[in-house]
Amino acid sequence: MAENLLSFAGQDMAIDLGTANTLVYVRGGGIVLNEPSVVAINSQNGRALAVGMEAKRMIGRTPAHITAIRPLRDGVIADFDVTEKMLRYFIQKVHRRKWARPRIVVCVPSGITPVERRAVEEAAYHAGARRAYTIEEPMAAAIGSGLPIGEPAGSMVVDIGGGTTEVAVISLGGIVVSRSIRVGGDELDTAIIDWVKKEYNVLVGERTAEQLKLAVGSAWPYADEPSAEVRGRDLVTGLPKTILLSSPEIREAIEEPTQAIVDAVKYTLDKTPPELAADVVERGIVITGGGALLVGLDHRLAHGDAHRDCGQAAAIGGARLGEMSGGVRHVAERARVFVPAMTDPARLERC
Repeated sequence: MAENLLSFAGQDMAIDLGTANTLVYVRGGGIVLNEPSVVAINSQNGRALAVGMEAKRMIGRTPAHITAIRPLRDGVIADFDVTEKMLRYFIQKVHRRKWARPRIVVCVPSGITPVERRAVEEAAYHAGARRAYTIEEPMAAAIGSGLPIGEPAGSMVVDIGGGTTEVAVISLGGIVVSRSIRVGGDELDTAIIDWVKKEYNVLVGERTAEQLKLAVGSAWPYADEPSAEVRGRDLVTGLPKTILLSSPEIREAIEEPTQAIVDAVKYTLDKTPPELAADVVERGIVITGGGALLVGLDHRLAHGDAHRDCGQAAAIGGARLGEMSGGVRHVAERARVFVPAMTDPARLERC
């Protein structure tokens, strides 16, 4: 009886707990929250002053006693206490009732350790979850993309997040081959900061680098490439300075992390069984995650350079930012169907 009351009080939720953004889906309500994974903490008393978009605006602009923290790094929890506060805030924002204790499915990178996976579950429990389960990000992305994961055929997913890139070949409801590298959108931002510093002696911030990546960043040449003005601090004079950067320059700046993503796809294809590799060539590759928004990434994977990086496997379905939430949405709505993809299926059957 108590379990039924708790179920009524807290609707099932699916959370894409990302390094850059957190998306929350509630059964029957769709995606109800999409905010940055940032928390502003008052170091004097440890209280959270702001969470999400409001906290992101504070990055690089806070006084000494306030720190804007990103509690997840490289797809895993870097600060457990802050992650718990962030999850609790998101849960309470979605569920107005203080007594709500929903069941929660959380996406995790496929390459994390059992300890890191357990930390995610514990954070969800401490934040108020009645039950907490994890599902690997490539599987959630494949489900959200509508790929036929239950068929005896290969489907390839490249999920490029803020901290990690997940590449997986899926067949018969399971991951056959996968590759997880800790290179993502954050690495692209860092590469832009370092390149501008090296070439122009100008220091720019993380938010400026991210905006520059979104405005003029690309992984493959295209017609009418834009340019953008960037403001930073001149490292020689110490004064503010404005410079003009073009799309080819930003492409050069992010070449190394972009190539690392391409190499991860090549590695996965190299380890894929021949029959499944033939399916990938026929069906193509689905790119998901925020990194899929990088202009020309699909062409880079499809054509590569003179060595044809990924053979004839053309990238399809690019720029699907919400597919992860779509995947965990289906899991939240039809949990028993996706038991093999989730941790602790026996515990799920009892709830």
